[in-house]
Amino acid sequence: MLEVLGKRPDGYHELSTVLQAVDLFDRLVLEEDETLTLTTSDPALPRDDTNLVLRAARLLQEAAEVRRGARIRLEKHIPVAAGMGGGSSDAAATLWALNRLWGIRWGRERLSDLAARLGMDVPFFLRGGRALATGRGERLQPLSAAPALSLVLVKPHFPLSTREVYGGVPAGWRDDGRRTVELLGALASRDSSRVAGSLYNALETVVDPAHPEIARIRRALLGAGALGSVMSGSGPTVLGIARSPDHARQLRKRVTTASWSCWAVRTLAGPAIRPAR
Repeated sequence: MLEVLGKRPDGYHELSTVLQAVDLFDRLVLEEDETLTLTTSDPALPRDDTNLVLRAARLLQEAAEVRRGARIRLEKHIPVAAGMGGGSSDAAATLWALNRLWGIRWGRERLSDLAARLGMDVPFFLRGGRALATGRGERLQPLSAAPALSLVLVKPHFPLSTREVYGGVPAGWRDDGRRTVELLGALASRDSSRVAGSLYNALETVVDPAHPEIARIRRALLGAGALGSVMSGSGPTVLGIARSPDHARQLRKRVTTASWSCWAVRTLAGPAIRPAR
C-alpha cells in the first residue's frame, strides 16, 4: 500500500503506506578497527560516503562522539534500486550493530532519530514486522504481522531512482487514505484473498507509462495464479500474493525469465535485524 496524500511545504510528499519485512536478507559483518572502512560483495556498489552503510556509520560516530572505527563487510542479496528497502535496511542494521560494537547503548528511539536523517524508511527496519507509515514515512504505527503471507517478488533488470519517481507525481495528486483503511481491515481479517484485492500503489501511475514492463510483470503474476499484484515502493520490483509457500514457489517458476529475477518469500512478524549466532 502506498497512497500519496499530497505535496508538503518542505517538498516531500505526504504518504500513507504499509511497510512489511520479508525473509530476504543482506548480511553485514562488523569488526572493530581504528578507522571506518567498507567492502562489498558487489564490486559495482560504492564504498565511499555515497553508500548508506558508511553514511550511517559516520553519522553515529559523530552523534555519539565515538573515536573508534570498524571494518564493515556487506554481502548483498537484496537488489539495488529495486523499491525493496535494501539500502535502508543495511543502514538500520549498521546503526544497530555499531551501537553494540562501540558500547554506546542508545535506545531504539534515539537510534530512530538518526535513522530518519538517512532515509524515511530507515527507522522501520530498526523494528521490522509490519507497520503503517505516515508523514514522509517516518511516523510508524506497528501492526500485527500474523499470520505470515507468502509472496513472490519479481524485479526486471533495470533500476529506478526513488527521487525521480516521486518527482514525476502529478501536481495536485491527492489520495484520500481510504485505500489504506481498506487494506488494514483486510490484514486484520487474515484473509489473503481480501488482502490481495486491497493492494494499491499510487506511484504505478508515474512508472507505468515510462516502463510498461512493470505492468507486464503484474499481468504475468496474475496470469500465473497470484491472488493479487502491485509494485513495491518506488519500483521496479513487483510483488504477488500467493496462497501458500508452495504456491509462491510454483509462481516463481512460472514467471521466471531471463529478463526478470524472482524470489519466493514470507513476511516476518519479528525484527528485521537478526544477529548471527
